[in-house]
This record gives sequence, C-alpha cells and structure tokens, in this order.
Amino acid sequence: MNITFKQLIIAGGPILFLLAGLSIYSIALIWERWTVYKRTFSGMEDLLHKIHALLRTGEMKQISDLCAKSKNPAGDIIHKVMAHYGNPLEKRELAEKAVEWHVSRMGKSLTAIATIGSISPFIGLFGTVIGVIRAFRDLSMYAGAGPSVVAMGIAEALVNTAAGLFVAVPAIVAYNYFAHKANDFSSEMNWVTEQVIDRSVARDISAVS
Repeated sequence: MNITFKQLIIAGGPILFLLAGLSIYSIALIWERWTVYKRTFSGMEDLLHKIHALLRTGEMKQISDLCAKSKNPAGDIIHKVMAHYGNPLEKRELAEKAVEWHVSRMGKSLTAIATIGSISPFIGLFGTVIGVIRAFRDLSMYAGAGPSVVAMGIAEALVNTAAGLFVAVPAIVAYNYFAHKANDFSSEMNWVTEQVIDRSVARDISAVS
C-alpha cells in the first residue's frame, strides 16, 4: 500500500493541525523577537567600542554627546546615567533599573516560545499514542489481514511524532538564542555603566581637588 503525502496529512488528524497552528504561531513570535533584537543590537558593538576608547582617555563629555545622538538602547541607558545628578549609588540604581527595563522588553514573548518548545513533543507523543491505538484497533477488526491494515495507524503515529519535533526544535533553539543575547546585553551594559560611573566620580573628585 502506497501512502501519499496527502494521505499522511489526513492521517495526522486533529493533532497534526494543532501542531501546524503552533508552528505558525511560533514562527510569528520568533520573527517578531528577531526584529526587536536586531534593532536593539544594531550599532551597539560600534557604540560600545567608541565608548571604551573614550573611557581610556577620560573624555566623558564626548561619551555623553555620543550617547545622546545614538538611537540605540545602550546609548539611551548610558546617557540617562550620565545626565543624572544624583550620587554614585543613585546612578547605579538608575542604571540597574534601566537595564532591567530593556531586558524585560527583550524577554517579551520568550515564555510563549519556550512553552511551545516544551509542549510540542508531548502533543506529538499524544498523537503517536492515538495512532498506535488506531493501528491495534484496525488489526483486531481485520484479523488475518496483511500489514496494510495497520498502515494508516502507524502513519498517524509517525507523522505526529515528527511534527512535534519539527515544531519544538526551532522554538527551543530560538529561545536559547534570545535568552543568551539578553544576558549578554545585561552583562555588557552593567559593566559599561559601572565604568562610566566610576570615571565620572573620579573626574568630579579631580575637579574639586
């Protein structure tokens, strides 16, 4: 018995259509997050490279001007910290809150992506069980018939297993990538803002002296 692609789709049943819907939703979420991360990190490496160079020479005014002109979240955070007139502790608190706010925005929808990646194999497994049950039911109804009797049930089981993995793998990979990038952003910004605050304090002390 030759089973066509159309028959495989039909064999997958409602479980396959559910997984197809989850796949489309997952791809939409991943694409939306990709565009957000692309905007966040666009020009960030070049900006931080220039800031590191200016920090070595102590040109804090140039750093402030550079960040004020930047449309990057990193520049926005550093400019707010430098423009704040509070003491170093207040500046650090401001920096932490600003970084946390941007990281929380980056983390939007990641829970949904992770959930899809986690539950899709189990949904596929549920379809697998249903397919196996169907195969045994057909076998019991047509005792003595050939292997073709159980073909559709086995096809349903295998199609749903494959579909569950097909949906889960990209979602899990995307979640790990986005979570890693968000952690990198947080670590880099915490380090840079700390350096900026320390240099600003040192500059103020030198000015007083």
